[in-house]
Amino acid sequence: MTAAGRPQREGLSIGAVLAQLRPDFPDVTISKIRFLESEGLVRPARTPSGYRQFGPADVERLRFVLSAQRDHYLPLKVIKKQLDAADRGGGNGGDGTVPAVPRPPRKLVAIESSTEDGSMAGLPGPAEFVPDPESEARVTEDDLLRESGIDEPMLNELRQYGLVKPTAAGFYDTDAVRIARTVRKMSDYGIEPRHLRAFRASADREVGLVEQIIAPVYRQRGADAKARADELGRELAALSVTLHTLLVKTGIRGVTGG
Repeated sequence: MTAAGRPQREGLSIGAVLAQLRPDFPDVTISKIRFLESEGLVRPARTPSGYRQFGPADVERLRFVLSAQRDHYLPLKVIKKQLDAADRGGGNGGDGTVPAVPRPPRKLVAIESSTEDGSMAGLPGPAEFVPDPESEARVTEDDLLRESGIDEPMLNELRQYGLVKPTAAGFYDTDAVRIARTVRKMSDYGIEPRHLRAFRASADREVGLVEQIIAPVYRQRGADAKARADELGRELAALSVTLHTLLVKTGIRGVTGG
């Protein structure tokens, strides 16, 4: 009972929620949860003394948000629209429950066709501009060759032209496997690693531009500064991928007369 004589809502503290989420989302932090609350994606109750109390539905919403970011690379604006629609009774089941986000197995993503908005389904998305344990997983050279389908000569070329780079210990991350797989698909059309140096240079310039914008946010004080900077990086990455795709599509239409 509370001091006012009302039954106190049973719930989890933010630390308890973190403990529940950590096994599936190792990079989540209390600051991240607070940031998602400040953005209106989760609305825990408060005790009379101001402490957060999360219920099962709150934890489910957090799982939805974190899964959508990690597995589907969705910006928070898109995720919030889906949750708002579910709150109005427009979710997958039409009953206001959290829409289901299928969690794919930890397989590497293949390139598929472009979507109507110009983004490329299957391309590494904005969430991958922020380091996470899965993308930083240690991949051996043998694993990279097997998963991507390239051979050692092509891997040597990828390293030569700066498209992939092993760590000092000789390991790669899963992004390197995605890059190798993408280059292998492009080689079917006669495009070789040496032709892709311009992609590397362009990506470096884009990273430099994004860094100028998000670096000051990372340096700000406050518990949620990193979370804000991470989300800003995702948003800018999404815009960058979309712009690049649209520019290439526009250029190809000019070549084909479309």
